[in-house]
Amino acid sequence: MSKLVQSKIKTFASTFVIILSLDQWTKHLIHSKFVWGQSTSLIPNIFSLTYVRNQGAAFGFLHHAPTWFREPFFLIMPLIVMIFILFLFVRVDTDHIYWKLWNFGYSLILTGAVGNLIDRSRLGYVIDFLDFHWKEIYHYPAFNVADSAIVVGVGLLLMLTFLDEKRRKSQPKA
Repeated sequence: MSKLVQSKIKTFASTFVIILSLDQWTKHLIHSKFVWGQSTSLIPNIFSLTYVRNQGAAFGFLHHAPTWFREPFFLIMPLIVMIFILFLFVRVDTDHIYWKLWNFGYSLILTGAVGNLIDRSRLGYVIDFLDFHWKEIYHYPAFNVADSAIVVGVGLLLMLTFLDEKRRKSQPKA
């Protein structure tokens, strides 16, 4: 096995173990120490830990969909997405200047998807608890470590796509 392949696997494995462990540990703490709906303010008027059970996707998407549709959908779709992300991860060109960042971004997305899929398959919902708000005027939807990994991974891939495009445009045409 080449050093580059070993590096790709090491990036994925370390990201997976660290992020998934942190995600599952924090969800376990919230699930065992809080009652559903309980909230504890950590930074008054800005940030709380609030136990939320999310039966939908991001921002509660499909939360009110019928159970017969919602439950299979949220078990099957993440598997399809994970297969696609694994496919992209394997195909990252190690000659690319930012290949390690591409691998890290895909690893974050895949790990976040696995973290939330564990909740859905085990509990039927995802435990969210990071609650940012402005006083009682505005509440950003609660989220968790897995959601954060997905958002950071997607943001990183978008940034890399932008940098690639910028680099391509700045190269002289042959």
